[in-house]
Amino acid sequence: MKVGARAFKTGLATVVALYVASGFGFEAGVFAAAIAAVSSIQPSIYRSVQTIVEQVQANIIGAILAIVLVLSVGNEPFIIGFGIVTVIAICMILKMKEDTTFIAIIAVIAIMDTTEMPFLEFAGIRFSSIFIGIVSAFVVNLAFLPPKYETKLFEDINRTTSDILQWIRVTTRHLSDQPALKKEIDRLSADLSKVDQTYHLFSEERTYSRKRGYERARKLVLFRQLIHTSNKSFLVLNTLHRMDDDIENIPRDINKQIIEEVDKTLHTHEKLILMYLGRIRKKEVDPLEKIHEPDIPKLVDQLLKVYEEDDQDRLKLLPLASTLMDYHNELLHLKKLLRSYQNSPHN
Repeated sequence: MKVGARAFKTGLATVVALYVASGFGFEAGVFAAAIAAVSSIQPSIYRSVQTIVEQVQANIIGAILAIVLVLSVGNEPFIIGFGIVTVIAICMILKMKEDTTFIAIIAVIAIMDTTEMPFLEFAGIRFSSIFIGIVSAFVVNLAFLPPKYETKLFEDINRTTSDILQWIRVTTRHLSDQPALKKEIDRLSADLSKVDQTYHLFSEERTYSRKRGYERARKLVLFRQLIHTSNKSFLVLNTLHRMDDDIENIPRDINKQIIEEVDKTLHTHEKLILMYLGRIRKKEVDPLEKIHEPDIPKLVDQLLKVYEEDDQDRLKLLPLASTLMDYHNELLHLKKLLRSYQNSPHN
């Protein structure tokens, strides 16, 4: 198990919140500060800045509701439960995020706790402690260098795509163990979802110069297309898995053609990734022109003609033909974007 930077930031924010709360003499609220700090850590500086105002608002809403309930009807357990339901409803009306709503819940529970201190003093300590936890998490987020989401994003795309292409090669030759492939498909689906999450975090990062903003916008477009293309290759793998028996029973020459054309398509995909990495030497002639083009449209025509005389099975291979064509078109678009990106004067 790998412990990431966010785990260390969470621990550090908790330590800071505990020390600050203790330094102010808020012994009655140190744990409220720690819980608030843990729930306020964000994966990026942009999200931290974006949410701190909402978190402070949630703390105020929860504190006011808790004080009103305690002063008016008391702090019996069912009253605390009613307060939690009410504050969640308020946060939903205000369209606050789940982690922000959690701050309001913390405030309700912390302030409605039983105490022998004067209630308003106790409420003030708990409210201030939660505020300390929020600010501690914000400061830690700012103090740490933001994670390099660009590097992580491409590494995830490259690794996941390589796994997909490897399994496609095995599956087109009908060598894959079906239960093992099913598990791998589930894993690859989860990996692609994580890639989308990392892309979203990368897209949230902000630049403060027009030149860097332009470069980053172009890179976002290219990464988005890399992800689209990987998703299409995953659909090809999924289709090959589902249709393995049907494909194995088609004429041998068509089966051989599938292997050849798919291999060329995968080779194209791999070369495009290597081009982005700069691992293919640049020459006077565009290296992308050297990529041996697969003839997927011709293969699609062949697949649609396999069962042409059999009305019942005439469209049996249509899903495979469709996914191969989609994959081919995404690769052509990726090639166009990559050529434009590498010919840009900014690169």
